[in-house]
This record gives sequence, structure tokens and C-alpha cells, in this order.
Amino acid sequence: MKYLRKNDAVLLGFAIVLFALLQGLISGKVLSSFWQLNVLIIGINIIMAVSLNLINGYTGQFSLGHAGFMAVGAYVGVVLTTNFHAPFVVALLAGGLAAAFLGFLIGIPTLRLNGDYLAIATLGLGEIIRIVIMNIEYVGGAAGFKGIPHHTNFAWVFWLTVIALFFIKNFVNSTHGRACLAIRENEIAAESMGINTTKYKVLAFSIGAGFAGIAGGLFAHCFYLISPNSFTFMASFNYLIMVVMGGMGSITGSIAGAFVVTFLSAALASWPEFRMIIYALALIFLMFYRPQGLFGYMEITSMRPLNRIFGRPKEKQEGGRTDG
Repeated sequence: MKYLRKNDAVLLGFAIVLFALLQGLISGKVLSSFWQLNVLIIGINIIMAVSLNLINGYTGQFSLGHAGFMAVGAYVGVVLTTNFHAPFVVALLAGGLAAAFLGFLIGIPTLRLNGDYLAIATLGLGEIIRIVIMNIEYVGGAAGFKGIPHHTNFAWVFWLTVIALFFIKNFVNSTHGRACLAIRENEIAAESMGINTTKYKVLAFSIGAGFAGIAGGLFAHCFYLISPNSFTFMASFNYLIMVVMGGMGSITGSIAGAFVVTFLSAALASWPEFRMIIYALALIFLMFYRPQGLFGYMEITSMRPLNRIFGRPKEKQEGGRTDG
């Protein structure tokens, strides 16, 4: 516990320094408006990737409908801020809670499935959510929701990203998180040891969906218009690429995957016809030479050069997979 507290304090100090540095670059207009927007998108994508990693990487389930929960959070948030003039923080919380509740309702029947069946079911559910939104005229239907107030700024995105990372890191290192890891390693063995596998799979699914809803609220308030086309299967697939590229079972990997994919997408904005080709080639290259992703199960704090800074005990260096 003392190790976790010291580790968290060091990471919080690093976050404060990073925030001051990036805020200075933005305030001083060193970053252009294009790259300022992409800094926000990187933060939102980190929340999406780490929340999906909790389901796919840490609990061993295979969800392909994460963009659907993001859409729920986005639309609940913009309806509250635009039509009911609710404070931004209330809209974000309501969007996150709505997505988490939907994840809970969907998770109970679907998480009894495994492997390919679960992937197909979550893919279908994500599309059902998008098509239902497309047919609700109150939220603009297929034309999208217009006139959204621009509330999302760097401070909101940065500190909510820190909160998401902190929450999921400590959840994974808790008793509940260890139960999720046991399910990932061998669900039958975990159940035979008395772990309620359905309970923990639904819990991880609901938490992941809740953070996706908060990310959706942040995403929607970056722009003046959102449409159901922003939450297609390709969006879910994009978040899956971030998780696989960074490493399924690593928070550091989720951050790295979100950063690399978003940066590549922004850098190739002038050549959209080559973007997906380069994505595919990068993934093929990665699967050949680093199939476990950039970080695999490792966290940056477990790497030897940083052990002294984070004060990792010897036993953690040898056996810890998830302490971030």
C-alpha cells in the first residue's frame, strides 16, 4: 500500500509538470489550432483505449462495440448542455452513468458468451445503438446534433484522462482487479476457486463503458456538430488497434497506442487515401515482430531505469505485471 501511495504521488507530480508544459505551449500559441485539437483527441483516445483495455486486455473479453457507449455519453451530454443548459460536469457524469448503466444491462446477457460469439454480439450492439440514435429526430437523426456549446478544453481533457488512468490502474491492482486477471488467465479455474466470473466481467464491462461515455461527452463538446457516423464500427476498430498496438494488459501501452495512432492519423491528414494502408502495414509489421504489442504486459514504471524513481520493491520487479 505504501508503494502504491508513493508511486501515485510520483505519477501525480509528473502529471502536474506535463500539464504545465503543454498548457504553456497552448497558451503561448506554439502549437497551431490543428495540433491543439489533436492534443485533445489524443487525451480522449487515451480514455477510450484504457477503458477498452480493461475489458479486452485485463478481463480477457473481446468487445467490438466500444464506440456505441461513446455515442451514448456524447448524445446524453449534448442534450443536457444544449437543451437543458446543464453544467458541463453534470453532462459528463450523466453521459458516463448512462453508458455504464447500458453496459450493465447489455453485459449481463452478452458476457455469458465467449470468444468470437462475444465479439459478434458486441459488434452488433454497437451498431444497434448507432442506428437507434440515427432514427431519433429529437437528437437530429442522421443529420446529426447541431449547435453544441464548445466546453471541452485542454484542462478538462487532461485531468479527466489522469482520473481515468488513476482509477483503472488502482482497480486493476485491487482485489476486484486481480479477480478480473484470474478470469483472463483461465476462466474455468477462476470459477472453481470461487470467483463470481459473471459479476466481475459485468463490473469491468460497466466501468469500461462508463469511461467511454465520459470520453464521448468530451468528444462531442469539441465540435459544434456530431453525427452517428462518428461512432461506426470503424471507430470501435480504431480503438481496438490502439489497444493491440500498445499491448493488451498494459496501461502504458494504451497511452502509447492512442498517441501513435492519433499522431499518425493527424500527420497523414493530407493523404487520407494512404492512411488506412499505412495503418494496415504498421499492424502487419507489428504482428510479425512484436505480436504482444509495444509494451505487452509491461508498465513503464516497471522498467529498470525508472525503478529507483518509483521505488519498486524487488518482488514487484520480478513478478508484477500490472502495477503501473
